[in-house]
Amino acid sequence: MASHNFLAALPGISGILVTPFDADDQVAPQRLKPIIDRAVGAGVHILTANGNTGEFYGLTTAEAEHMVHAVAELIGGRVPMIAGIGRSIGDAVTLTKASRAAGTSALMVHQPPDPFVSPRGVIAYVQRIAEAGHDLPVVLYLRNDGIGLDAIEQLCRIPQVVGVKWASPTPLRLGEAIRRADPAIVWVGGLAETWAPPLCAVGARGFTSGLINVWPEHSVAIHKALAAGDYKTAGVLIATMGAFEELRAEEGNGTNVTVVKSALAMMGQDCGHVRPPGAWPLTERQSATLRGRLESWGLLDGAAT
Repeated sequence: MASHNFLAALPGISGILVTPFDADDQVAPQRLKPIIDRAVGAGVHILTANGNTGEFYGLTTAEAEHMVHAVAELIGGRVPMIAGIGRSIGDAVTLTKASRAAGTSALMVHQPPDPFVSPRGVIAYVQRIAEAGHDLPVVLYLRNDGIGLDAIEQLCRIPQVVGVKWASPTPLRLGEAIRRADPAIVWVGGLAETWAPPLCAVGARGFTSGLINVWPEHSVAIHKALAAGDYKTAGVLIATMGAFEELRAEEGNGTNVTVVKSALAMMGQDCGHVRPPGAWPLTERQSATLRGRLESWGLLDGAAT
């Protein structure tokens, strides 16, 4: 049943949760409770533990295991959960088994950042993870399409693979990848709200979002507009939150999580700092810009409690 619910939800919003840290730099998952409750209440379709907005590469494997169990408990089956899987193949298999034990609905396999990655090696990597997950659905997370369309086509033939999060700003390549794949594969825009319209236009359905930690209602409104084919309304809504995503893209994308966590702190839902090599804290200019946006959106006047 969880698998069926997940497949129905996959064309929706995949919300990527932050990983909270306390003052001693220990993971503090309980701080996610109000964030998860609000996202679920707003209508976010899927929540993801151990994604990039969750500082996956800043966590130890043991911390990632802890987070997937804790997030599953906090969600409590209200929406499907995806567990991010990655790093060395040994760590990936360990985390896959922990995620399965935690009751995850699906696995999201991070694209390996290894400097010597090969297309056939990626295929072997995903196959090993899929085998460790047994019958769990697998979603590929493609940060770039450099492995080539032939390899992507082969990855989509792995029986457990049900979806692809396309996080490359290359809609024409996405269109070709979709044409090559089984029509049952669900393609999701992996570049958040800003890139959702062009990726949706060539066949992606739904999108990933870090904004859901801060303003899930707005993400849901954008999704509803796109699902209805109302690109004009979606464009207006995306323009409203454009400054938020522009801030996240600064410093070589190094403020991506910093902006989200800083916003949460300003809203009274402090999830702690960002670990290096991410940027922390925001500069005075960045902080002032963010605070101004949150005020204009009505998120600092008690609306987010």
